[in-house]
Amino acid sequence: MTQIQFGIDRLLSEPELRRPLAGRRIALLAHPASVTADLTHSLDALAACPDLKLTAAFGPQHGIKGDKQDNMVESPDFVDPQHGMPIFSLYGEVRRPTDAMMATFDVLLVDLQDLGCRIYTFITTLRYVLEAAAKHGKSVWVLDRPNPAGRPVEGLTLRDGWESFVGAGPMPMRHGLTMGELGRWFIDLLKLDVDYRVIEMLGWQPDAAPGYGWPLGERTWINPSPNAPNLWMARAYAGTVMLEGATLSEGRGTTRPLEIFGAPDINAKAIIAKMQALAPHWLKGCKLREIWFEPTFHKHAGKLNHGVQIHCEGPYYDHTAFQPWRIQALAFKAIRRLHPDYPLWRDFGYEYEFDRLAIDLINGSPLLREWVDDTQATPDDLDRITHADEAAWLAERAPYLIYR
Repeated sequence: MTQIQFGIDRLLSEPELRRPLAGRRIALLAHPASVTADLTHSLDALAACPDLKLTAAFGPQHGIKGDKQDNMVESPDFVDPQHGMPIFSLYGEVRRPTDAMMATFDVLLVDLQDLGCRIYTFITTLRYVLEAAAKHGKSVWVLDRPNPAGRPVEGLTLRDGWESFVGAGPMPMRHGLTMGELGRWFIDLLKLDVDYRVIEMLGWQPDAAPGYGWPLGERTWINPSPNAPNLWMARAYAGTVMLEGATLSEGRGTTRPLEIFGAPDINAKAIIAKMQALAPHWLKGCKLREIWFEPTFHKHAGKLNHGVQIHCEGPYYDHTAFQPWRIQALAFKAIRRLHPDYPLWRDFGYEYEFDRLAIDLINGSPLLREWVDDTQATPDDLDRITHADEAAWLAERAPYLIYR
């Protein structure tokens, strides 16, 4: 088996890949998971290359250091004390790079570990820097990394008019593409005239056990954001991220964020039973377990929560059968059936949107929420619209696949 090489490792080890960068000013868009095979941060590794001229760096949501916890917690610009270069925040005063920021480089290297989910804002930042590069005549190179959720596709496609910072374009929740592949799709979608290149991975096998997207046993998992602590979270995230738009805790303030959910006033055992009664075929590929937890911060902090853990690891995981988006949708449906008046949807400012419900922004339309709240709607009803979206996306994304 060929040992996997990420884009950053190939750029560093293959001088011919770097030759087009000679004499050009380079910037890096990175976060804490932007590391080489030996866990050196990409900023340090690139700065140490004598044939590269690194002049600036950018950080996405949570910051280049990954220290900012959550929704609308911004990062400032600063000067890196070791390398003496400006570090610009793309989740602070601005979310799109300014003209002044764009003037600091000729080529932007994008080295971001994604989670394979539309709502994860790093892909929106990728779109924004591609648009800025087209405007300013700059080059963008994506140093590609795995999609840890692999190739499966799931969820409703974002509808027209529902673009947001958590909805960069008309794709389903689980898109199944790498960042390099997404960049190619964005360029065609937006009809951008931009110099774009992908430094491809070598040896990535998205359907290979045991990682099914992530090279488990070959590469160390580094949190790309504070609440993305492991591969299991990445697998569940396309469903559990919907909890950000709900009053239930998603486990922030615990050691297993976005693998669990609960609240002080629900009966987890009854919810699991109702889920199994409503759509047992949606629950394949994992194991649901009744749990208790007490968050130390965030929703329901300091209170005992009754909840559910989604086990999508070890003997319970079936990569082709697992449907995290449907599992979480079914949990909402079970709660609504058991407690018709339960205040399920959270109304708050979400990713700089104050007029639309977070659950609708997350899903790219009100369709999921309306299905949950419709007492007559069944799992088959949701499948009817979702299957059409999923089939259309599988066809649309096919030309952009680099790794087959």
